[in-house]
Amino acid sequence: MRKLPEIYQKLFQAFGPQHWWPGDSPFEISVGAILTQNTNWGNVEKAIHNLKKQNALTVKSIHDMPVQKLAELIKPAGYFNVKAKRLKNFIHFLMNKYHGSMKRIVDGDMQVIRKNLLDVNGIGPETADSILLYALGKPVFVIDAYTKRVLSRHGIMGDEKSYDEFQELFHSALDRDVAMYNQYHALLVKVGKVYCRRQRPLCDRCPLQALPGGFNFE
Repeated sequence: MRKLPEIYQKLFQAFGPQHWWPGDSPFEISVGAILTQNTNWGNVEKAIHNLKKQNALTVKSIHDMPVQKLAELIKPAGYFNVKAKRLKNFIHFLMNKYHGSMKRIVDGDMQVIRKNLLDVNGIGPETADSILLYALGKPVFVIDAYTKRVLSRHGIMGDEKSYDEFQELFHSALDRDVAMYNQYHALLVKVGKVYCRRQRPLCDRCPLQALPGGFNFE
């Protein structure tokens, strides 16, 4: 798929490095990946700030904390009762599989880690792959709503296709490069937020507007 490298180059030229995913440690990035479900990053930052303020952004602290208190601390991220349980599930996974250490995960086989993450209640493919790519430095492409929207509007793949089908498109067309996957996904999020909006997209200003192919939306 020759269009994918071209899209990357155009987006990188337009926006430059995105320095994503923000976080001071693999554990913080993993927590952020869980908290960002169904909310924006600004709200996640507030929740993480609350955890840091209480010196609670550690495996042990979250493990020992009552779920009600955890929910209160992460309240800015929305769906806080659900997300508190998901964080607890993730901590339980870390404790049982990797003795509570993110460092122990890094050396493992990526497919095994991914399967283990997907077995955690509340962690789906996008969250699992965000943890793999951004926290653990594994070469897996993250697919999200922005990615599907941009590619479908350019006639590359219909947005009715599955997560796995979109992911395989990237994996088959691009080298397995962690840094490039990181930048590419972040750039797709950027163009999706700024120009390729769900409603009233700004196609005439978009850096991809010169690409051949139609825009398949109403």
